[in-house]
Amino acid sequence: MDVALGPLTTLKVGGPAARIIEPQGEPELLQSVLGVWDSGDDWFVLGGGSNVVISDEGFDGTVVRVATRGVARIVAPNGTVRLRVQAGEPWDELVAYTVEQGWSGLEALSGIPGSTGASPIQNIGAYGQEAGDSIVSVDFLDYGTGRVERIARDDLELGYRTSVFKRGRRGVVLSVTFSLTESDASAEPLGPLALGDPIAYPQLATALGVAVGDRVALGAVRSAVLSLRASKGMVLDATDPDSVSAGSFFTNPIVSENFARGLPSDAPRWLVEPEQEPIVVALPEPGSGLAVDLSGPLGGVSSAPASASSSAGPQVKLSAAWLIERAGIGKGFSLPGSRAAISSKHTLAIVNTGGASAADIAELSRYIQNRVSAEFGVVLQPEPVFV
Repeated sequence: MDVALGPLTTLKVGGPAARIIEPQGEPELLQSVLGVWDSGDDWFVLGGGSNVVISDEGFDGTVVRVATRGVARIVAPNGTVRLRVQAGEPWDELVAYTVEQGWSGLEALSGIPGSTGASPIQNIGAYGQEAGDSIVSVDFLDYGTGRVERIARDDLELGYRTSVFKRGRRGVVLSVTFSLTESDASAEPLGPLALGDPIAYPQLATALGVAVGDRVALGAVRSAVLSLRASKGMVLDATDPDSVSAGSFFTNPIVSENFARGLPSDAPRWLVEPEQEPIVVALPEPGSGLAVDLSGPLGGVSSAPASASSSAGPQVKLSAAWLIERAGIGKGFSLPGSRAAISSKHTLAIVNTGGASAADIAELSRYIQNRVSAEFGVVLQPEPVFV
């Protein structure tokens, strides 16, 4: 049977799947996935659908929609809390729960759509925090061996929007274990009034009226982050047409410091520790038969060729939003006749204004890549998974 996939994604585009399964518990998830693998059917995993662009033709295979739920507290060293979270647990519900309990470590990641199982895949991050800062391990069903493995944080190869899964290890995330900081156990539980991690992001510090490095109540941090994200259309909201998107569509490019010197002096830039060679990936042309799989365990699709460049010395992270704007693409921009557009609130998001096709999304994203490349010599890398 054909099942529409567009409604299962936040971008609301994409054709049908030949088959979709929705395991509710971990034993059922294991059994179902192993059965699909044994069948030889093409497959991919769909979580919250917030970071994916599915083609108009859909997917001629099995989509595994992970719906497992549950948060279990496990034994942890004093002053910390360890939570083993099922992959299908909605991410923002998890963050809200930890804030309510007075546990710090995830509060700046409020409002990010999607499921917990996706958090280690691209090491989600925002406002100075990354999921990898708190991840202890991942329970993972490995495609190559068919066995469940517990992968420790040090073996996840976490970096800026990347992990061992984005580098080719295929399978299914079953659960993620986090280590969070507990407020003083000897005092009355403070809940959302407990202090969060030191504020690490200038924009968030400004919104809170504090200095970078200050600590603020968890509830206040969550509220400020949700407000900031909403102002950019980055919180799912049925009343906000700018939230019909896949979030940030491009990652902030990492280039050599040498290259960055050639950019305009007002181009935002941040020195970063080198984690990997800078990678640029171009979207496939229509009809090429190629798909870009940036997901690792969300596999079942083929990878497009990527060109990579490296250089010795310090590396610099640039602002993709700034590059897009300075290339002449402003908020609300759309191509003639297209129903895909740049968000009216934030140039880093591509939105479906109503009835857009995946081809509309891809055409606009290629146009952005080409304009930025022609203007600055930087090829932006898409953040969503293309199926």
